[in-house]
Amino acid sequence: MRSNANIRLAMWSIWLIPLLWTVNNLLARVAPGVVGPYTLGFMRWGLAGVLLSWLVRDELRREWRHLARHWYQYLVLGFLGMVACGAWVYIGGRTTSATNIALIYSAAPALIAVSSAAWLRERMGGLQWAGLALALAGVLHVIVQGHWMSLAEFRFVEGDLWILTSVVCWALYALLLEAWRSPLGAAARLAAAAWGAMPLLAAGAAWEMSQASAPVIGTEALLMGLTAALVPGLMAFSLYGWSQQVLGASKVAATLYLGPLYGALAGWWLLGESLGWHHLWGGLLLMPGVYLASRPASSSRQAATAPP
Repeated sequence: MRSNANIRLAMWSIWLIPLLWTVNNLLARVAPGVVGPYTLGFMRWGLAGVLLSWLVRDELRREWRHLARHWYQYLVLGFLGMVACGAWVYIGGRTTSATNIALIYSAAPALIAVSSAAWLRERMGGLQWAGLALALAGVLHVIVQGHWMSLAEFRFVEGDLWILTSVVCWALYALLLEAWRSPLGAAARLAAAAWGAMPLLAAGAAWEMSQASAPVIGTEALLMGLTAALVPGLMAFSLYGWSQQVLGASKVAATLYLGPLYGALAGWWLLGESLGWHHLWGGLLLMPGVYLASRPASSSRQAATAPP
């Protein structure tokens, strides 16, 4: 319902959505030593999957034939969206900063745009290609920490490579959401993908907990899992979907470019991370580049550009 009150509420809420996803970047930084990455991913999407499944239980029951016929799609989506963009982000958070995570992830819409042009034959003009080049330059500037002249001697931070791999997987996840048409709504499809991720996340969590050096799962770890499931999980995805229905996909997707700003400020304020000039210059390249590369875009693709 597009009442004036709903429109005003949605306009305010879209400023909150990137902040909710920033919580996941912070969790990736504070989780090491408290809970393993696969265990945290299992708790996040296991709880989110249970809650979502309860909310959309009638739809899942009604579409059981589709789920049985296309079960493999949800295994793939679960791996790309919840394992690669869940547990692997937590692995990357061991050795890279929350600021880097936010900046690198903000290139996802641009990567989705060019991938859609190549795979789904969606048109991209000169401004979109120029924007993609700017966005990639910004990401690389952050990763190499501005040391372009000594690039031959540069050693990549392992965490940045994990995050970059996650971004590629997220782009593929977004493309498959569009390529694989489904009768399920957004919430039911997310629930099915969460269940598709459970075998790998459960196996990874079991392996982590079998290690002699595995941290004991205590209250702090459980609170992290609950936070991950509710804040960057259910709250962010639900608010994103509702705001998109009220305002339209393009207006909501554009605010996701606030993610790097929120991530950098949160990392500096809450985690004491330092901000360098390479973050500033990388952001100045990346933000307009992402904006240009991801517009104009179809509403279906824009809806998939939200970070995990």
